[in-house]
Amino acid sequence: MANNKNSTLDKILSVILIIVVTVFVFYALYNGFLHPVYKKIIANNHEYDVLGGMTDELKDCDLFEDMQSGKSFCFLGDSITQGNVSYGIRWCQPLLKYINGDVSYLCSPGWEVQDLIYHRDNIVSADVYVIAIGINDVIDLDNEGITASEFTARCGNLADIIKRINPDAVIYFIAPWTFIKFDKYRVERGTTFRTALDEWCSKTEYRFINPEPAIKDVFIKKGASRYMENQYHPNAPEGVELFSYAVLKANHDQRASKR
Repeated sequence: MANNKNSTLDKILSVILIIVVTVFVFYALYNGFLHPVYKKIIANNHEYDVLGGMTDELKDCDLFEDMQSGKSFCFLGDSITQGNVSYGIRWCQPLLKYINGDVSYLCSPGWEVQDLIYHRDNIVSADVYVIAIGINDVIDLDNEGITASEFTARCGNLADIIKRINPDAVIYFIAPWTFIKFDKYRVERGTTFRTALDEWCSKTEYRFINPEPAIKDVFIKKGASRYMENQYHPNAPEGVELFSYAVLKANHDQRASKR
């Protein structure tokens, strides 16, 4: 009788062990291989548009009008412009189908404003430059990091370089992107850098766009994890659709506030 009980118990334990091992293997495969592959397939086979679709409100801004004008565009930036974390999908991917002119890029992971200056010889001539740079300047605290005034001075140097390439170029500066789950000091640096860039641009011909309020508004309503791959990279497709939407929304709100 005891042998039968032991045999039954052994069978139950064997079944439990098989289930546990199967779940573990599936979990490991899903997170280590299947899920990233699935996300990559979704990212690269999605038909991108700005979050919620292109509306008349979003079209009512300087950037969209430049996109429709047939002018050539050059996007400058870091990993968020390159899209290396979002399976090659750039933050501006949803905007591309609305740009009627040629499009070029100069961007690389980890780049700060100074890196674009170092690579000045690789900046091609274009009618419109959209510069989305600064998040690495904000969060990089080597030697305590650069100050907000040093940041805007470097933006000025970059703008001067671009103006020597094309004196008639229109230049948009996107405020350093929104990031999450960083320490209070870096959060405050982000706010300071955005404010400094806004104030500096207001004294120049350059156009400033701050997508932070629109991005945070969506985060509050739907949660940041739905749109972020990590602390500072948007995911694809949702995150890049949000970032591109927020840029147009911010630019529209600027125009609406002046009416």
